[in-house]
Amino acid sequence: MGNCCSDVAGGRAAIGGTAGHHHNPADAPNDAVDRFLTSRGYHGLFSQIELSYSASGLRDRDVLSKSDPMMILYLRGKNGALEELGRTEVVLNSLNPTWITKHNLMYHFEVVQFLVFRVYDVDTQFHNVDVKMLKLEEQQFLGEATCALSEIITKSDRSLTLDLYKDDATRSTHSENCGKLLVHAEECVSSKTTMEITFRCSDLENKDLFSKSDPFLLISKFVEGGAQIPICKTEVIKNDLNPIWKPLFLNIQQVGSKDSPLIIECYNFNSNGKHDLIGKVQKSLAELEKLHSGGLGESLFLPTSGGQNYHNKVLKSQLFVDRLNQSVQYTFLDYLAAGFELNFMVAVDFTASNGNPRLPDSLHYIDPSGRPNAYQRAILEVGDVLQFYDSDRRFPTWGFGARPIDGPVSHCFNLNGSSHYCEVEGIPGIMAAYTSALFNVSLAGPTLFGPVISTAALIASQSLSNGGRKYFVLLIITDGVVTDLQETKDALVKASDLPLSILIVGVGGADFKEMEILDADKGERLESSSGRVASRDIVQFVPFRDVQNGEISVVQALLAELPTQFLTYVRARNIQPR
Repeated sequence: MGNCCSDVAGGRAAIGGTAGHHHNPADAPNDAVDRFLTSRGYHGLFSQIELSYSASGLRDRDVLSKSDPMMILYLRGKNGALEELGRTEVVLNSLNPTWITKHNLMYHFEVVQFLVFRVYDVDTQFHNVDVKMLKLEEQQFLGEATCALSEIITKSDRSLTLDLYKDDATRSTHSENCGKLLVHAEECVSSKTTMEITFRCSDLENKDLFSKSDPFLLISKFVEGGAQIPICKTEVIKNDLNPIWKPLFLNIQQVGSKDSPLIIECYNFNSNGKHDLIGKVQKSLAELEKLHSGGLGESLFLPTSGGQNYHNKVLKSQLFVDRLNQSVQYTFLDYLAAGFELNFMVAVDFTASNGNPRLPDSLHYIDPSGRPNAYQRAILEVGDVLQFYDSDRRFPTWGFGARPIDGPVSHCFNLNGSSHYCEVEGIPGIMAAYTSALFNVSLAGPTLFGPVISTAALIASQSLSNGGRKYFVLLIITDGVVTDLQETKDALVKASDLPLSILIVGVGGADFKEMEILDADKGERLESSSGRVASRDIVQFVPFRDVQNGEISVVQALLAELPTQFLTYVRARNIQPR
């Protein structure tokens, strides 16, 4: 997937992951850097996908010849509205067309992208009209199909055959089948071409009063109009005026080309997010290659109020390129095509602090109108995305902090009520098990994460031992701060070596400040009671209230880093798609 990275949150990208583990806790606090990136236009991970199409068995709508089909691609929005993304050419006199026109679109892991394909028979009188100008009401509708982009890219050959129907609204047992549409996806090769670059600086200016500067690099590109768009950053190095940063993995596609100019800015990190510019340089990848091959440094400069080159203040500080390699790396989509899956697991908080489920002020209240509560919303929004990456759609589901009927308080019980198995069928199965459990357990406490994390880790460990090509994602939904903090840290540190990521959603009005310590994006890498440091960050935490009223959804806030965490895991262990 796109973008570039060093070993920090928000700056890591799905093409790159990390160059190694965090051995220096000072590398970790980058939340302010992430806010800085976001404020300047940096967004999540992406891959550019090219779609191609063919159809078979189309209905013949012409009297003296066969149909002349054209296909139109739409993206269906959350409100059901269709956005047209492109049209193919018209293939004359064919019921089994293979269209030449391809469509490019960005694949976003953290959202479900529903595609709609509509096929029309273009009337002979319009054959000389540009397809973009055709009025669809003047053409004969041959059928439509719909799917999520995730359904295509998770196929081993990235091809999906869809049935065409005359009317999406009447797609029932009585629907008229109007042929088949084959959709094939290719990840653009430029998405995989990366530059591994190791930067260092010398003689940086000291911006701090009582210590040395804490420098990091921010790399941006120019877009139309001359605006700068940030594309990646390094980690922060504490108290160092001659820093050597961990390698960045820079995506060629996002830069544009090797000759596209880049702005490399060196900042002094401040925890309030107002970072001091130490200096910058402007160089293309081709020019950085020359710096590397010649072993030369480039002097940083500071722009003055004049803003023109001859007003720039040249500094004694210099930027060096210690290492620069170009390679094609396996992407997240390569692993999906090779059969790797993301397996979804859920753990729900049933502690008494949620309130009586029968009362409207309870976080577990089931609204008769059908409006989902915060727990249901989190399950639906995360599950709706992840279900496409789990072939059997059988999801382990647990509860914690409750007393099952005639039993002691349990901190990890099967939500389906079974004493033998924990899986349920699909997202509807999770929702049904959750609702049923509310009437079959007594809410209790305290809030303990350790048991459910250990149970999920055991499943991941067993899968790994059996050679499974699975990566597990545990969603924990809770209304309060964890009370077994050290036990939870111990479980997380142990699980950091396993194919497992943990998403934690905080619901309700509790102060979740202490929970952020579990998320290394917002603090230092976790350490166990024995002094062992987590090999990687596997936790994402977000209070539901922080995202439910904003422009981004809880899904995007939680899921954006999952492809990176997956790639960090497989690359650190040299696991390759076969």
